Amino acid sequence: MALSGDMEDFSASQTVVWFDPPVPLLRGPVPSGLSDNPSVGPFVLAFRDDRSWRSAFHRTQSKCIQQCEEGARVGCSISASNKCSPPWWKTFFRVSPVDFAEREKCEEREMSSCLVAARESCIQFAKDKCIAPFRDARIAVTSSMYTGSLPKTATEVTNYRGSVLLDNDSGDNMQK
Repeated sequence: MALSGDMEDFSASQTVVWFDPPVPLLRGPVPSGLSDNPSVGPFVLAFRDDRSWRSAFHRTQSKCIQQCEEGARVGCSISASNKCSPPWWKTFFRVSPVDFAEREKCEEREMSSCLVAARESCIQFAKDKCIAPFRDARIAVTSSMYTGSLPKTATEVTNYRGSVLLDNDSGDNMQK
């Protein structure tokens, strides 16, 4: 039995669907340490090192600020338009013509002051949203980290929490 139609319709270039390569995982499993809750199982998810933790923390914080500012920009635009529009009765009675140049200057001033206030609020919002999850996130202990107060055997300590890095940074590296 012969196939009807063109055989090129069934070629690999026509029938194979290509997908984007997978995004690498931010965290991977590491053995639980003695200080970890045994009920979570023999493994916990941890960032591979403090550099990857910091990178994810700053990227997430920047993204939160960016999205917050985009939303604030829309709200500031509406607020500025409302504050600078003439009272309803002036347009109804046509007491005086609308000065569009003055209204544009007013909207620029209002928009600018609103965005400055929103920026500070967005920075605080990002801090509030990012601190808790990244404070509790695990970071894998590497062999070069066995210094200071950390025990010297990998069976005792396999990971530590992000709070160690946040305490060391004391907010100095937070997004400003």
